[in-house]
Amino acid sequence: MALFTAACVQLRSGKTLSDNAEAAESLIRSAAQDGARYIQTPEMSNVLVRTRDELLERISVAGSDPFLKMAIRLASELKVYLHLGSLAVLAGGGKVANRAFLIGPDGSVMATYDKIHMFDVDLPNGESWRESATYEPGTRSVIADLPFARIGMAVCYDVRFPAIFRTQARQGAQVLTAPAAFTRQTGEAHWHVLQRARAIENGAYVVSAAQGGLHEDGRETYGHSLIVDPWGQVIAELDGDAPGHVLAEIDTENAVKARGRIPAIANERDFACHVAEGLEELHA
Repeated sequence: MALFTAACVQLRSGKTLSDNAEAAESLIRSAAQDGARYIQTPEMSNVLVRTRDELLERISVAGSDPFLKMAIRLASELKVYLHLGSLAVLAGGGKVANRAFLIGPDGSVMATYDKIHMFDVDLPNGESWRESATYEPGTRSVIADLPFARIGMAVCYDVRFPAIFRTQARQGAQVLTAPAAFTRQTGEAHWHVLQRARAIENGAYVVSAAQGGLHEDGRETYGHSLIVDPWGQVIAELDGDAPGHVLAEIDTENAVKARGRIPAIANERDFACHVAEGLEELHA
């Protein structure tokens, strides 16, 4: 059993990396002062811009990113584990990585994860998104061991692909994550149910910091940063889209208990998928 306090930091990132880093630093400090040992920021914490050309003009390789530099300095100063939900960083070949970073209290980068699933969609309200035109998708799921929990890393749209989270749970992750920049329309419809479903089916906590509000580039995100327990109960929520932080106590023993009560992982079986053709033989 391990107990620790987790925090979601909700942002409203704009176009200027240094401004976004300054706003995030203030909220991260507040979360640490309230006792958080693990602090998570949303997807695209460092910058949100709508066009590919403008994004490429503003970002850099990871080692030169001012948001990452701030986070490394701050994690070391505050002695916390700081999980940057993702940053946009240059990946080479004219592509961008949507990359999460987990930073330890010594300032070291413990793990990185590149978002696997690309959000390519035309929405009924006229919005159109083609992440694959800009971003290079990741190819591997990532889990990281902290002294108090094994944590699975994912980003935003990944939450709609349960296999990532199931694989991480099978590998012993008690805490799953899906930091996001959900659009308001999809957030209102699906945000809570997706987070709770990933928690219930895996018997794990789900911690997901979110972007919220009307951004400088004109997009609107849903907010409602959440922490869900292994039984599917929302135990902390930033109710709205304003920047801020929310905390909850995590007890990893609750993941053990939930998996004992509903042993879905242990009861899994391999199976084939058969497409029926005509009348099947009847079995007594």
